[in-house]
Amino acid sequence: MDTRRLLTIAALIAAALTTRATDYVVEPGVFTIEQALQQARLDRLHNSQFTINNSQFTIHNSQFPIPNSQFTIPNSQSSIPNSQSSILNSQFTIRLRPGVYRLTQPVILRPEDSGTRIIGGPGVVISGGVQITGWKRQGRLWVADVPLWNGRPLEFRQLWVNGRKAVRARNVPVTTADGTDPFEQMPRILSVDKARETIYVPRSAILNSQFSILNSQFPELVLHEMWCIANLRVKDIRIEGDSAAITFHNPESHIHFMHPWPSPMVTPDGKHNSAFFLTNARELLDEPGEWFLDTEGRKLYYMPRHDEDMLTADVEAPALETLLRVEGTPDNPVTDVSLEGLTFSHATWMRPSLQGHAPLQAGMYMIEAYKIRPQISRPNGDHKLDNQGWVGRPAAAVVVNTAQNVSFTDCTFEHMASTALDYHRYTRGGTVSRCRFHDIGGTAILAGSFGPEGHEAHLPYDPADRRETCTALTITDNRIDDAANEDWGAIGIAAGFVRGICIAHNEISNVSYTGISLGWGWNQQTCAMADNTVRANYIHHYAHHMYDTAGIYTLGSQPHTFVEQNVVDSIYTPSYVHDPNHWFYLYTDEGSSYITVRNNWTPAEKFLRNANGPGCTWENNGPHVADSIRNAAGIRHP
Repeated sequence: MDTRRLLTIAALIAAALTTRATDYVVEPGVFTIEQALQQARLDRLHNSQFTINNSQFTIHNSQFPIPNSQFTIPNSQSSIPNSQSSILNSQFTIRLRPGVYRLTQPVILRPEDSGTRIIGGPGVVISGGVQITGWKRQGRLWVADVPLWNGRPLEFRQLWVNGRKAVRARNVPVTTADGTDPFEQMPRILSVDKARETIYVPRSAILNSQFSILNSQFPELVLHEMWCIANLRVKDIRIEGDSAAITFHNPESHIHFMHPWPSPMVTPDGKHNSAFFLTNARELLDEPGEWFLDTEGRKLYYMPRHDEDMLTADVEAPALETLLRVEGTPDNPVTDVSLEGLTFSHATWMRPSLQGHAPLQAGMYMIEAYKIRPQISRPNGDHKLDNQGWVGRPAAAVVVNTAQNVSFTDCTFEHMASTALDYHRYTRGGTVSRCRFHDIGGTAILAGSFGPEGHEAHLPYDPADRRETCTALTITDNRIDDAANEDWGAIGIAAGFVRGICIAHNEISNVSYTGISLGWGWNQQTCAMADNTVRANYIHHYAHHMYDTAGIYTLGSQPHTFVEQNVVDSIYTPSYVHDPNHWFYLYTDEGSSYITVRNNWTPAEKFLRNANGPGCTWENNGPHVADSIRNAAGIRHP
């Protein structure tokens, strides 16, 4: 081969290796995103061998084999213009045109999708919802047939009408004349019989001049318990004089009455007995904005608000739990994926309807728990242990596992039944930036393992394969509003066993419990956690329903961790909390060790350091912190 030909080949190779992006333009459809991903994978495979003319000179590159082509999917049909040359070391970009992408299964990003950008924009909605149509008037109510979904009867626990969340029928008002919190009118339990797994409530909560739920088929009791709520499916109700004895279905009944913490409150004067409400009975549907699903009859009943026309209303029921999954393997992770300008909407969570929901903390539900008597002494200064528990993890609308550098920018997460975004196991790097989280039933952003189901919750967790730990995630400049509105014990941002993560410059408001929770384990032993930062966040209007709370809360040993330059103010003051004084702006709880809490602005020095371990230091926190710190907290505007 002569010198001129070698130089020509070298020039062509250099041009081929220049980074260029290939666009795939996608129209709304059930499987169009999936089809675009599949086509991009095929293009990578087809171009993994780069041949110039007939010189038998081949470049093998299976990581970046990308054609210089355009890909369109109009009306779910793909067409690919012929490509004249293959460009290696490029980036695929999938552009979603405005519209609603209604899914019947999750979109899955795999290792083969590494290097992909998915870009949306205004009007691009990835939805797990089903529209309910064909409404007919029936007295004060409107009724519609509920369609089959994926060949099965559709069940759901949430409903949205014209983008506004409707209220599952309950015995607590939807609104009040004076604008106060309707849940201030929740009744209180009378007593608890743990041996018989029975809760006694006032008879008037079950049977009165306005309604009776004695013959309701699937009612639920939602019970306020210190820092969590429990969703208990009612099995039987017996009227006994002025009270009613309620028993519940398993598995939640057994778990709920076995575990000691959190527990329903019964005080001598009755003033701080646990509050509760009943829901999911047609007999309770008596106010505009309420709905009831007859699961056996496949009928949906709704009482419209004054400004809703059911002949034209957009009524959305959530059908799919997870809309998007990023899923690699520990040895072949998904890498360098960016999702930009997408709206994720209408995700369901049905476990409470099937198995109830009895959480330990932060929305992590117990799968087994019990009291220990006598208490067990623990080494190294940890408190004696009086209970054991194993927890499961709630479903999430978007889940990232076994991945590196997966990022969400300028995305919206709204109308979720449970967790919105979850970075779970084997994740490294990645950013969540400039995103908006609104109307989230559980935790807005969840990061890191809270221990696998086989790991007892009070033990330190430090997996031998350190790759398992969520590491180096950056969560910045996000707005979180109206989170934990279904599971009141969930969090704005919750991080478990994490390492090197940064939570900075976020604004968190109108959450039912804690703003930011960092750590897990209730012990001060060395574990996977270290090198975390919570900086310059603005947290306000928190603890809407639950106490034993703080704007920022920590657990466990976390060497070289800093909580600094945050602003926390404006806590809610619900009357039905178990202890009206047990709230804080900053709270380092059991086992918190090697954490520096400094230069945080709060309107008063209402802090708690409970059973902390060594190296937990506090410096310059309270109302005297400099105005420059106070003014710099929260979202940074470009």
